Amino acid sequence: MDFPGFITIETGDEDALPVAISWALPDGQIKHALIQPDDDWLDEDLLKLGDYSLDELRSLGLSPLDVLRELETDHFNVTLYTAGIGDDEAALSRLFEDFAVTPFVELAPAETLYPDLGPGEWTRARGELFGDLGLEPMRADHEVQVMLYLHQRLRGEE
Repeated sequence: MDFPGFITIETGDEDALPVAISWALPDGQIKHALIQPDDDWLDEDLLKLGDYSLDELRSLGLSPLDVLRELETDHFNVTLYTAGIGDDEAALSRLFEDFAVTPFVELAPAETLYPDLGPGEWTRARGELFGDLGLEPMRADHEVQVMLYLHQRLRGEE
């Protein structure tokens, strides 16, 4: 089974500072990386890093350019699907703009993959699945995992 390209970008707060990213590969594997903050980002007032420390992001994270290269290798010129398009789009745009990279992917709401569902049904099923699996909605790798499971469920391929 080929899976859609699901993606989630975890931000430090509403300021779209990307701190972690996860995406699904066509075979259902998940790639996850912490993102090293760019020096220009560190000058911002009240830097918010979510659940991560600056030392953790610096030592365990990949450079933003390495993240973009890896994403480009896996998903060039395709549409990726996200649960929260606004936040993910803002964070991804920031990466592209700050590093002068021409955007090579487009984002779309994951629920558009399931036109037979009624309004809000996908969101409700996603929320229930987080509870069933004991996963956290704000963690990028958990978000992608839930979208993969939900895709299997909705396609009747569990």
